[in-house]
Amino acid sequence: MVNTHAQQSNLLIGLVLVLLGALGFAAKAILIKLAYSVSPAVDALSLIALRMLFSLPFFLLASLWHSRSTAATAQAKPLTVRQWLLVGLLGLMGYYFASFLDFLGLQYISAGLERVILFLYPTFVVLFSALWQKRGISRRVAFALALSYAGMMLVFVEHLSWESSAVWLGSALVLGSSVIFAFFVMGSSLMTQSIGSGKFTAYSMSMACVVTLSHFVLARGPDLWHLPYEVYRLALIMAVFSTVLPSFFLNAGIRRIGAGPASIISTTGPIVTLVLAHFLLGEAITALQLGGTFLVLAGVYVVSRAKK
Repeated sequence: MVNTHAQQSNLLIGLVLVLLGALGFAAKAILIKLAYSVSPAVDALSLIALRMLFSLPFFLLASLWHSRSTAATAQAKPLTVRQWLLVGLLGLMGYYFASFLDFLGLQYISAGLERVILFLYPTFVVLFSALWQKRGISRRVAFALALSYAGMMLVFVEHLSWESSAVWLGSALVLGSSVIFAFFVMGSSLMTQSIGSGKFTAYSMSMACVVTLSHFVLARGPDLWHLPYEVYRLALIMAVFSTVLPSFFLNAGIRRIGAGPASIISTTGPIVTLVLAHFLLGEAITALQLGGTFLVLAGVYVVSRAKK
């Protein structure tokens, strides 16, 4: 009975952690759009630099803690040069290049459309894995992929009828972000098995933060303090509640319940984004948009089950 109760508590904690992580990531697009609306001086580079600046101390502390834990454990081995290079490359892919394209895309499209396009990354993981391993795709997975892309096109076409041609540019940028993030997921799944998820997150995010801030300094100079106060408040909220905490919540939750159930719970993200965008940004929720989002989530759900 004691073991059963402990297992149930561990499962419940895992479910809550994954849900909190999904909610945190879902709110990111809302915070970005709110920051853009504060002042025309706010652009993608300055906003992502602020996000990384406020996130960096947390990830540096986590990196230091993991380094000391490794040094204190006799069996643990320090990272090799190759592992450091892979961690750095994956960190740049997932948290620098993909994030930068995502921030740029949100200058042109709605938060709801951004989340639907970005959430296609599991389907790209399946496609790229099949190409890499030179194996076929089952009919079930092919049908799931068709569902996801059909749903994305429904949402895209409706937004195209509402907005200017800039939706093409914004959608292409976010689609590029989704593709790059798919490669990041493929690589990170291997790295987390060899060095651990917490260590990988701390190290890769720290490197991405440093590179992002270096990019800003080289392009704009060191002055990041010329924006309205509200922008810094939103960036701090984004750093803590939509970057740092969700990253560790999701990793901790996956360790408790597994990647399969975690991926299913994460499908709540796009729905949460749509609801928040409606109430906080005034974005419309239509039957066509809901239908398209449902098709995307259904396809991603089937693909996630197939990956498991």
